Amino acid sequence: MYPPKPEPTYPPAKAPPPATGFPVSSADQYYASSGPAAFQVHSQAPGPWSTGLCECFDDCGNCCITFFCPCITFGQIVEIVDKGSTSCGASGALYALIMWVTGCACLYSCFYRTKLRAQYSLQESPCNDCLVHCCCETCALCQEYRELKRRGFDMVIGWHANMERQGHGQGATIPPEIQGAMSR
Repeated sequence: MYPPKPEPTYPPAKAPPPATGFPVSSADQYYASSGPAAFQVHSQAPGPWSTGLCECFDDCGNCCITFFCPCITFGQIVEIVDKGSTSCGASGALYALIMWVTGCACLYSCFYRTKLRAQYSLQESPCNDCLVHCCCETCALCQEYRELKRRGFDMVIGWHANMERQGHGQGATIPPEIQGAMSR
């Protein structure tokens, strides 16, 4: 009546370690839609952030944009962290809506700090991600922006253009050139 239970394997299968997100160039793939992954997996102990939480003035332009309109910086971070699956505009608009309705956009943005830390194996410092965002939202967004920027991302152009720039788009199909006019 019931199908037989599968044989247990020994040793039990382990979950793969989290991807740390170091871009890898490959001429025969397009955004890692098939073939090898666009990111190598490195298992390592969590490391430090490349800049401190309160080093906002290392990038004065981003500091000013984040202070006056954090939804822009948040949108740029989300697009990179979500590997292009969420657009900068959509996530920035959602952040602005949550901020306008509840005043607590930090409850949304702290989840992306956690996701960023998992991708790049970063320490949870100086304290819990939600506390960092609730107490120092602007500083936290600036730190995440600087982290991605120092890892080689051009935050202004977004995920897809970064992948094109790194050579991941070389496998795209180009339509053939049309020879002459139509004939019967």
